[in-house]
Amino acid sequence: MTQMQRTWVFENKPVILSSAAIGGPFEAEGNLAEDFDILHEDLWIGEDSYEKAHKILLEESIYKSIEKANLTKDDIQFLLAGDLINQITPSSFAARTLGTPYFGLFGACSTSMEGLALGAFIVNHGGADHIVTAASSHNSAVEKQFRYPTEYGGQKPPTAQWTVTGSGACVVGKSGNGPQVTSATIGKVMDMGLKDPFNMGGAMAPAAVDTIEAHFKERQIDPSYYDLIITGDLGKIGRKVALDLMTEHQIGIKPEQFKDCGLLIYKDDQPVMAGASGPGCSATVLYGHLLNKMRKGELKRILVVATGALLSPLSFQQQETIPCIAHAVSIEYGGEA
Repeated sequence: MTQMQRTWVFENKPVILSSAAIGGPFEAEGNLAEDFDILHEDLWIGEDSYEKAHKILLEESIYKSIEKANLTKDDIQFLLAGDLINQITPSSFAARTLGTPYFGLFGACSTSMEGLALGAFIVNHGGADHIVTAASSHNSAVEKQFRYPTEYGGQKPPTAQWTVTGSGACVVGKSGNGPQVTSATIGKVMDMGLKDPFNMGGAMAPAAVDTIEAHFKERQIDPSYYDLIITGDLGKIGRKVALDLMTEHQIGIKPEQFKDCGLLIYKDDQPVMAGASGPGCSATVLYGHLLNKMRKGELKRILVVATGALLSPLSFQQQETIPCIAHAVSIEYGGEA
């Protein structure tokens, strides 16, 4: 493996053998409904709390991805997973169900690419033949913790974003047929002094641009190398800020090449303010929609930059600013690195 300051280039090119995306009723009304493996009709999913329902989403994505790879849970050597709920409880309880050696991750909404980067690193170095990585969120569970309970009916400003109810997972193996994980650029924690928890996109944009810039500098490739460069959940506000910063830094990414998962998943008439967010946002869009497009030959090379705001109720109560991070992973299918 070629190692740079922040970028790993995976010479053995770990393979995404399968992937799965699970969603809720609001996602069933969105743009990408056809790319979900399972869509639930209600947020409770047969449970007596939203937090328990959250765990079910994660379990379903994990088991579905293993099933689609024609493997069993005994073939999986490690699970890497995370979410937003207190001490990543849904992920840990899902790991209890699976019974597989487990790395619990917290990168807020960047967790999806944190897990894929670390999972690919383990497989690339021969640490496992098969791993599963997953990330999830549940609108009513997450917004109860980070904003207001849904039943409260609190008014949100137009800069706010809608937390995705969904979970995405994939099986990464050392060999086989499928999209390959070719590199990963690890983010730095950045804090530009913003305090508004209802403007996550604006807070996260500088971290996204910092990681993107580092990726191209360290890999010594041009942005035109990729068919698509897509962030996790910058939304309308963050994407505009990121485009302005990339112009300022002369990175040279064309607006039509630069997309955001939080702007793809829902339709324009859905009331999601500035777009979608949550660890389940980038996880479901990548492990459903984007990988489906790669398998169909519609995309050959993509760079997925998952963004995360590392705040908490505690940090907000202490009037802290919002530290943010972004991790980038390159995925290729049908092209050489």
